[in-house]
Amino acid sequence: MVDLVAFSRRGGMPSVPGSIFRRPLSLALRGLTFRRFSSSSSLPCFPEEDKQNGTAKRDPSHHNRPSFIHPSAIVHPNAILGQGVSIGPFCTIGPSVKLGNACQLYPGSHVFGNTEFGDNCILMIGAVVGDDLPGHTVIGCNNTIGHHAVIGTKCQDMKYKPGTECFLEIGANNEIREHTSIHRSSKPSEITVIGDSNLIMGSCHIAHDCKVGNNNIFANNTLLAGHVVVEDYVHTAGAIVVHQCCHIGSFSFLGGGSVVSQDVPKYMMVSGERAELRGLNLEGLRRRGFPVTEIRSLRAAYRKIFMPSNANSGSIEDRLDRVEQDEELVLVPAVRSMLESIRDCFAEDRRGICKFRSWMGT
Repeated sequence: MVDLVAFSRRGGMPSVPGSIFRRPLSLALRGLTFRRFSSSSSLPCFPEEDKQNGTAKRDPSHHNRPSFIHPSAIVHPNAILGQGVSIGPFCTIGPSVKLGNACQLYPGSHVFGNTEFGDNCILMIGAVVGDDLPGHTVIGCNNTIGHHAVIGTKCQDMKYKPGTECFLEIGANNEIREHTSIHRSSKPSEITVIGDSNLIMGSCHIAHDCKVGNNNIFANNTLLAGHVVVEDYVHTAGAIVVHQCCHIGSFSFLGGGSVVSQDVPKYMMVSGERAELRGLNLEGLRRRGFPVTEIRSLRAAYRKIFMPSNANSGSIEDRLDRVEQDEELVLVPAVRSMLESIRDCFAEDRRGICKFRSWMGT
């Protein structure tokens, strides 16, 4: 790590970033700048874009690349920069910020508070990360924060007390797109968590104390209220609203425009204005490489639980018991996992399972 050069006046930061151009830097600061970044004129202030997929290229050879800080950027002297960072025009870096190697800030992006980035992170134009609050925001390696996204700021929970520590941790290899907001936790005993390799599309919202796993895809305007748990490989369509404290199981699919007010078990698909179970997420299971035999067993178990052939099949508890006693189905790991996920939905601290249609007699 190397210390940062602060392009700000000793008496405080200028109120208008443009005033830096009207007021020459001191000779000492100017000399230090030229010595440390003597070759920065050949380095762009934001990374070159990959024309094939529209994403910014990450240069792994950051040890051989000089750092760059644009003269109009305001970087606090107590902040810490890794090697090969690039900070564009009109960016702001706070005193408690740590940037990993090869992090790249596009023009007008800002990092505040006790915020730490891993290597090779990119902040697009107008992105804001962190807040001057007790607690911290920690973001892993190889993450992209989209245009005007707001990450790691104060929650919108009315029970939050000013001065209370709050936390956000984000894993690695996530793509967080434009205008998305992800908030810190609401109290010291909680933490908002985002795992690895998630695609969070434009205008999504992840509220305080949510727990999001790995490899999820949230389409535009997916809105998660507080304390929502999303496991792995979940796919949402657009304009999804998930009620607070709901639990969304792995490999499930949430249809577009749905209001999800109760839990969704693993492997299942829900849709509707008030989301109802519509069967298994068969296409998602195939895409994720589930064997045909395992999918066939899941379908058989689903029918026995949610699509009984007669009215004398008993309660859902009775049907779960019968599937668990089926010597063939219970040997299939995915079936056992689905049964456990369904039972968990009825736990005392959970919201119950999403409604399902009655198929008796069909």
